[in-house]
Amino acid sequence: MEKNFVEELKWRGMIQDIMPGTEEKLMEGPQAAYVGIDPTADSLHIGHLVSVMILRHFQNCGHKPIALVGGATGMIGDPSMKSAERNLLDEETLAHNVACIKAQLARFLDFDSDAPNRAELVNNYDWMKDYSFINFIRDIGKHITVNYMMAKDSVKKRLQRDSSEGMSFTEFSYQLMQGYDFYWLWKNKGCVLQLGGSDQWGNITTGSELIRRMEGGEAFALTCPLIRKADGTKFGKTEKGNIWLDAERTSPYEFYQFWLNVADDDAEKYIKIFTMLDRETIEGLIARHREDPGRRELQKVLAREVTVMCHGQAEYDNAVAASQMLFGNSTSEQLRKLDERTFLSVFSGVPTFDVPAAELPCNLLDLLAVKTAVFPSKGEARKMVQGGGVSLNKDKVTDIAYEVTAADIVDGKYILAQKGKKNYFIINVI
Repeated sequence: MEKNFVEELKWRGMIQDIMPGTEEKLMEGPQAAYVGIDPTADSLHIGHLVSVMILRHFQNCGHKPIALVGGATGMIGDPSMKSAERNLLDEETLAHNVACIKAQLARFLDFDSDAPNRAELVNNYDWMKDYSFINFIRDIGKHITVNYMMAKDSVKKRLQRDSSEGMSFTEFSYQLMQGYDFYWLWKNKGCVLQLGGSDQWGNITTGSELIRRMEGGEAFALTCPLIRKADGTKFGKTEKGNIWLDAERTSPYEFYQFWLNVADDDAEKYIKIFTMLDRETIEGLIARHREDPGRRELQKVLAREVTVMCHGQAEYDNAVAASQMLFGNSTSEQLRKLDERTFLSVFSGVPTFDVPAAELPCNLLDLLAVKTAVFPSKGEARKMVQGGGVSLNKDKVTDIAYEVTAADIVDGKYILAQKGKKNYFIINVI
């Protein structure tokens, strides 16, 4: 074997629970393992990244990763850690979500090479869609008792929390279906290990128990801790909601900024979990960071590694250039290179004024103090322009007679006005 998978995860802080015998089984030679991904959206978010990184490490250590998208289980909803039953999705929506998720997973896992351990994507809808209810409860349901299912933490917590509403049979049956997934993959794909978040331990062990009871077979389980921020709040959430891997949902600039702005304690933890950097490199980075936290070297490397991995080098370079818009000496040329999505991300929350395109060309002072309220008066605007305190699209303008024309429009609709060093305004040409 190239690397010891369990040892690799241990030093990275990525193991919560592990079934006895797992490490020994993996040391026998290449094995197959799977992670289940719930296709309730057409994009993964960074909450999924821990499991995806575990699969990546698994492949990197010479084993075969299987990504299972829950086309069938996604129609039901997992009660683990949830406070309410989720909305059920139709087949067309699920098919779209599955296709989008596969495209994202391909950035992390090798699906296409000729390597014997190339990754595989499976959808449990394929083996559940024709399985009749009668056959399922006869073949599978008889092997797992209600007592066993009720003893699981995910069920107990849900029942205690929702004593008035309880849990539907649909949700209660989820662990049996997930258990059958593990059995099916064990039987048909030689999959001996299920990986997942610690909230999935109960569902995963139901699968290994089903394999034991039905076939006398051996199967294993390993879970990673649920990631929390240093302040105890949920990882991966912002005021706007989830940080998505889809560039249309979360721009690469916003994605980059999320990692760049994590707390020092979190950066030390995340650099191990969310990058493929080796132990020596990471320990060196952490040591240097502790000597001089103000340089934020750890956050910069973390943001670079994760952004390049998820969005590619070009989008990372774009995000770094965009970051200079607010805080560095960037140029008009750099501003004009930004796509509209990144431009709006960088200047999110900046005061915006609408000006009809028909009103251009227009004198600079009129634009800033009459057609918009960048300045409260033309007198104040004149004074600041002459003093060198006004820029249009990152270029200083000192001529009070300057005519603003269509040539000053960026991305076909915006003019960026700057008053002083930090006050930005967007003039939206409509």
